[in-house]
Amino acid sequence: MASIDDLPENVLLELFSLVPARELLRHCRPVCSLWRDLIDQVSFWKRKCLQEGFISEEQDQPVDDWKVFYFLCSLHRNLIRNPCGKDGLCFWVYIVRAKIHWTVENIPGHHGKEFPDTRVRECFLAFYGDCLKFQSVNLKDMGYSNELMDTVRPDIVIKDWFAPGPTTIYDRPWKYHICVRLLSADFDILDVFELTELVADGWSNSEWREVSHTFSNYPPGVRYIDFHHGGRSPLNSTRPYVFKVTNSSITIGPENLACRSSQMQQLDPHPDELMFSSSSYF
Repeated sequence: MASIDDLPENVLLELFSLVPARELLRHCRPVCSLWRDLIDQVSFWKRKCLQEGFISEEQDQPVDDWKVFYFLCSLHRNLIRNPCGKDGLCFWVYIVRAKIHWTVENIPGHHGKEFPDTRVRECFLAFYGDCLKFQSVNLKDMGYSNELMDTVRPDIVIKDWFAPGPTTIYDRPWKYHICVRLLSADFDILDVFELTELVADGWSNSEWREVSHTFSNYPPGVRYIDFHHGGRSPLNSTRPYVFKVTNSSITIGPENLACRSSQMQQLDPHPDELMFSSSSYF
């Protein structure tokens, strides 16, 4: 009696290309050595990347492992929740000053400037004294398995945008502050990026400014990412000031990631955990 294994390899590959990637690795790959070898082909995962729109036909940049690339693309999205204030003050923890010192404002707001990306229409606004907030990202909950983070250690890119507010004039400066920490399972600090910048030109120049940093070649064991940002008033200052932050992001993926933005927005924000190893991701 004929079986599916009697089909030519090119026909099997065509059928496998129609199966969701997680199902391929969970249920198809373990069936037999033939299926395993076909599914492990480099050309097969490059084809999957083309099908999903992660790369174009003109892709000519080298990729070390197309299977890893595929799954990093499928997971790729902003790990910060409510990055621009669209959901009010939800998902942020306010660690300095009362929550009433934070609010959400439409862009450009009073004496403000339009944001470079016209899709960003809201920002967080804070005033008076030290105002800091943070989010903590659990990478396992976001689909990044321990083995993936320890073996592949993909680049972790953080970005943030800030702008002076209308009461930030020359005699009322403030300090934009950001601190992002890569933490172990026991919350030990494995790597850190920290920046404090004096800002004192709110009336003369309220342009949005971007801060960006890429964590590369960090130690194994990263399980959490803590993202802190906000403003600090000058020492001994009691005068009010206003500042804005928006469009904060943490993304993980290869340097030459080419996911379409429309697809990234459609991704499930909490995908099933990926289990990475030389034989299987699940």
